[in-house]
Amino acid sequence: MFEGIDAYGQQITDFVREHQVWAAPIVFALAFGESLAFISLLLPAWAALVGIGALIAQGGLDFWPIWVAGAIGAALGDWLSYWVGRKLEYRVQHIWPLSRHPDLIPKGETFVRKWGVYAIFIGRFFGPLRASVPLVAGIFEMPYWRFQFANFTSAFVWAGVLLTLGDVVATVFTWLLGS
Repeated sequence: MFEGIDAYGQQITDFVREHQVWAAPIVFALAFGESLAFISLLLPAWAALVGIGALIAQGGLDFWPIWVAGAIGAALGDWLSYWVGRKLEYRVQHIWPLSRHPDLIPKGETFVRKWGVYAIFIGRFFGPLRASVPLVAGIFEMPYWRFQFANFTSAFVWAGVLLTLGDVVATVFTWLLGS
């Protein structure tokens, strides 16, 4: 399975290398999909985001618009997940692909009950939680502005970490190979 993920991420990174003008919209779409409850289970975009971060390190891509696009995409994906949780409540568990992962909502519920608004920030950095925490926050009707503050703050940190990770990895490889 991970070989497919790596190939997928590599194809997107190669496309962005060839078509740099598309970098920010692609990062927006990847971050949105990675943060949207249903899609995040099917679209592991982190590899492509790290790869695009490596392209930033190589020069040719501007960090700032790509970072902002990734952060806004991630925040909107979580916001939509929160909204779906508010509207559908526990019925959301029975919708595919969540229905294939029956443990996600209960784990997210336990996590949100324990950590409250901090769960939004922490959950952003862990794949399975990223898919369920915003939904659960919506189901429990976490106060809207608390959710949004944690959502947007964590989205900017998350996008920065992934893109910087690619930048750092590329810099280290360049340094090791150049030595």
